[in-house]
Amino acid sequence: MARLPGPLLCGALLGLVYLTAPGPAVEVHVPAEPLSTRVGKTAELPCSYSTSVTDSFALEWSFVQPGKPISASTPILYFTNGHLYPAGSKAKRASLLQNPPTGGVATLKLMDVHPSDTGTYLCQVMNPPDFYTNGLGLINLTVLVPPSNPLCSQTGQISVGGSAALRCSSSEGAPRPVYSWVHLGSSPTPSPGSMVQDEVSGQLILTNLSLASSGTYRCVATNQMGSASCELTVSVTDPSKGRVAGAVIGVLLSILFLSIAVFCLIRFQKERRKRPNEIYRGSDLREDATAPGISEQTSARADSSNELLEKPLSATPVKATKSNFPMVV
Repeated sequence: MARLPGPLLCGALLGLVYLTAPGPAVEVHVPAEPLSTRVGKTAELPCSYSTSVTDSFALEWSFVQPGKPISASTPILYFTNGHLYPAGSKAKRASLLQNPPTGGVATLKLMDVHPSDTGTYLCQVMNPPDFYTNGLGLINLTVLVPPSNPLCSQTGQISVGGSAALRCSSSEGAPRPVYSWVHLGSSPTPSPGSMVQDEVSGQLILTNLSLASSGTYRCVATNQMGSASCELTVSVTDPSKGRVAGAVIGVLLSILFLSIAVFCLIRFQKERRKRPNEIYRGSDLREDATAPGISEQTSARADSSNELLEKPLSATPVKATKSNFPMVV
């Protein structure tokens, strides 16, 4: 069996390695830590790569909303065939820090960031035939938003011995704000055991309420961008005092009604004494009353006859008159 010379053997082995080895690899580098930017500012998402740029070189930036898979990404811009093509709802606010991105820098600039820009950004470099490593980089961006003015509310039985729940919530804020409650004013502060608050949900539970629990409560929502607050007034009532007041009012009203009744009765009696005695009730019979059906003239004649009967006889002497007729014997 013939043996190959040493130099020829080495050359054959190197040729075999060259034929079986992969081409140049695409390496994409992005920050490992999440990024954050204040709302309304410009965000820069660093992305660099290493590969031999050819006519097949292509770059794509895309976006994934929080909680969704990478397959649900939406495009932001493309670079291919030497041209840049913005796409999607962020197209007017998105651009490349270096255009064209052929020098190994593919950093994305996003102007006037909104709260909805929070999510994952994908930087993908493609350069066939360099397919032997992952040419994809992921960047997590959080848009920082100060807490909005929270809304305060209360529920429960606001009376002595009862319980109440005070709630506080901001509709906006990133990172999510934490909440704290304080009791304002110079009145005695309720005991710590009767106040239990949850910094995450913004709820304050007041138990075993007393009159000292009344007053103004302030809720403060805070995150690294700022704070906002709202206030709520709690008025604790004492049901026992309400019952006593109700009883007192009832007694006073009874006395008032009784006084009015006595006054009306006394006044009625006084008016009754002032009436003439000849005034009788409708059921009484009067001796001088005219019977129904008798005219006024008849009544007047009857009255005249009565007068004549009652008139005493006159003492005037009666004169004798001599008759002109002859007397018959």
